[in-house]
Amino acid sequence: MILQKSMLGDIEQAIANKDVGLRADTLRRVTDLFAAGSDYSEEQIAVFDSVMSLLAREIEPSARARFAVRIALLPNAPPEIVRVLANDDVIGVAGPVLARSDRLDAATLLEAVKTKSQDHLLAISRRRILLEPLTDVLVVRGNRNVTRSTVENPGAKFSEYGFSMLVKRSENDEQLALLVWLRPEIPRHYALKLFNEASETVRRTLEVTSQAKPEVLREMVAKASNEIQVEARGHDPQYKDARTAVQSLFEAGKLTVVQLEAFAKEGKFDETSIALSILADLPLALVERVIKHDRAEQILVLAQAIGLPWSTTRALLVMQAHTNGLSTEDTESWHAQFTKLQPATARKALQFYRMRERGTTARPAAS
Repeated sequence: MILQKSMLGDIEQAIANKDVGLRADTLRRVTDLFAAGSDYSEEQIAVFDSVMSLLAREIEPSARARFAVRIALLPNAPPEIVRVLANDDVIGVAGPVLARSDRLDAATLLEAVKTKSQDHLLAISRRRILLEPLTDVLVVRGNRNVTRSTVENPGAKFSEYGFSMLVKRSENDEQLALLVWLRPEIPRHYALKLFNEASETVRRTLEVTSQAKPEVLREMVAKASNEIQVEARGHDPQYKDARTAVQSLFEAGKLTVVQLEAFAKEGKFDETSIALSILADLPLALVERVIKHDRAEQILVLAQAIGLPWSTTRALLVMQAHTNGLSTEDTESWHAQFTKLQPATARKALQFYRMRERGTTARPAAS
């Protein structure tokens, strides 16, 4: 039997008289027995789970905390007691399990990150592996310490939405901006957006550390000029591939509005920016800034000026919203503005954009 008869008697006594000290001591002995074994069947684990849950229910928080530290490190820990501990409002009890237990199921973790305290979120941010559904919530709900801890975690994975929120939160947070900047997998357009939206203090910090990001030239931080963006793109293999592909389509006469719309719907930032730059005869740096901007007006102007249909314009606007972590619920408002905007007015605005950007070297076709 996995639980000896003598221990079964102790368990029954501990549960019956509700002596918290006796319960805690019996729980420790049961835990010792479980930890000493291996290759338990699911049925055997369920027996331990039931006994541990009964014993842990009414013991002192300090005893539960010591129990949680042990359970968190067991690779085959009983799952129900793990969930109970993770949901405890006392961070000393929940913290070890939230931070370290591999037996904690995804649903319980997600519920905790949505509802529990900042201390609980901080514990979750330190897990060995953090998948996108968790980091999406951590970077929104978490306070400054939680967000920084999440970004520092090498096992954390971030979605496009997660990166967009991190860029927003980095604007006046020097330490967070640096941590986001040092993430090796940060998409190029979010790295550029991080520069563009950072405060001067943050920019100076990023300039000092910019050698860690060879694909974006460090002078971009200080100058933020079109020429520097062009040189930065030259160091980015992903951009080079996109530029080559779009340029080939253009030279073959296949860079159409339909293709532009397809790029936008697929969320391909580089391909969309390059294609729109060519079709609108505008510097790429300007087009990138338009897409990274959180307002729709300039995209509407470009679309009307070069005769894009509403379906393509809408695809560009949806991509812009996703890039900036914004809602796409304003579609009808966008359509109304698009309809009211006169093409002649839009073309005048486009000509102004070209004059203002005169002298830049951002056209991809020139490379």
